[in-house]
Amino acid sequence: MALPEYLFMSIEDYLTLDNNSQDARYEYLDGEVRMLAGGSTYHSALSSRLGSILERALENSSCWTYNSDIRLELSESYYVYPDLSVSCEESDHALDNSILHPCIVIEVLSPSTEATDTGEKLRAYLAHPSIQQYVIVDSLSIWIEVYHREDDGWKLRTYGPGSTVSLEHLNIQFAVDTLYRGMDLQATRRQAKRKRAHNQRNF
Repeated sequence: MALPEYLFMSIEDYLTLDNNSQDARYEYLDGEVRMLAGGSTYHSALSSRLGSILERALENSSCWTYNSDIRLELSESYYVYPDLSVSCEESDHALDNSILHPCIVIEVLSPSTEATDTGEKLRAYLAHPSIQQYVIVDSLSIWIEVYHREDDGWKLRTYGPGSTVSLEHLNIQFAVDTLYRGMDLQATRRQAKRKRAHNQRNF
């Protein structure tokens, strides 16, 4: 039987559902359960390319890169599946289906996830003590946002065509144009919308 778009259940019931599901993954947002939808070809390619960039940069470190198969436990009532995450904590490297202590989290936006990734999840990620950088990658325009944790709070940096993204926490840099190579996207498609949304945020 098909599930409705959103369900409400206890954390115990959610974990039973998610752990036993063979063909779907579910996120748990303060009691609300959401089934993850598939992405576009651009969404898939961007996630794959970013994973390769991270792996190459971290191959001589103790940090691991995880894809969207791995669940992130942000709190006792908030479980999500980021597109990519990086953890340098040894306890996260044990054989399991969840991690607890990422330092970098990356979400590749799609029309169905943008509101959550730039709203509710943004606030949850920025509140998590181990996360040092939250990266938002647009799949409909050439546009990347990176939230950096600094001594006086969170700072946002944005990157467009021709720029180089810096993930300073782990000393990783990559070119925006390399990440988006071959993709037929309008560079300014969402920039005005994204800037307006940022001005309305309180983080």
